[in-house]
Amino acid sequence: MEKRQFKSALIAGLLTALVTACSAGNSTPAAPGLGSTSTIVPATASVDLRSAARFAVLAGSTVTNTGPSKIVGDVGIAPGSAMTGFPPGVIQGHVHIDDGIARQAKLDLTTAYNDAMGRTLNPIKVAGNIGGQTLYPGLYKSTSALSISSGDLTLDARGHPHAVFIFQIASKFTMTTGRSVILSNGAQARNVFWATGSSATFGTGCSFYGNLLAHQSISMATGTVMVGRALARVAAVTLQKNTIVKPGR
Repeated sequence: MEKRQFKSALIAGLLTALVTACSAGNSTPAAPGLGSTSTIVPATASVDLRSAARFAVLAGSTVTNTGPSKIVGDVGIAPGSAMTGFPPGVIQGHVHIDDGIARQAKLDLTTAYNDAMGRTLNPIKVAGNIGGQTLYPGLYKSTSALSISSGDLTLDARGHPHAVFIFQIASKFTMTTGRSVILSNGAQARNVFWATGSSATFGTGCSFYGNLLAHQSISMATGTVMVGRALARVAAVTLQKNTIVKPGR
């Protein structure tokens, strides 16, 4: 009698365990919601700008401006020393022309640029025109020129305000007239990095978010607005009735 009871109890226990295991195997783990207090580490690490982070505009040779541009953040030039068009342009920040602060920032910009361009972990290939697309956090790699045209680009952080976007562009980066970068679902300008192997140009009336690290020059046509940083390692930053606002940390 005792043996039968033990056997029945054992079978019942095994059946319960089996049902539980099968139920667990068929369930999908719940993803953290937007209000989750869990700490989520971004899959792509941010780029440390170091002392260059204080600048809204940093150039290698010169900063030139036409019209009532507005810069919110510091402006620096090194090793060049020429800056024209201020006023009528307005700078809400400090100006550093080939001084110790500007020279250190340029060294830190080079370090940050090399970091951004040197990333190799799980790159997503992009080419030609990425306008009209929605992209998610990660590392994006173009082996030639890249443009945002024929539509706006949406960067979707999927609810994570610390999500990082890095774009490696082998040569020129272009935004055509009236195009926009749109931040969605918690994406932050301070966490978006555009590293271009040559220069960057913007058409009239563009809206841009992110830190732009150009090997050569950056040129903006009339009315383009940037929430981010225009950082040119070697050559000039050229403005024309633009607004550049350095993002918060």
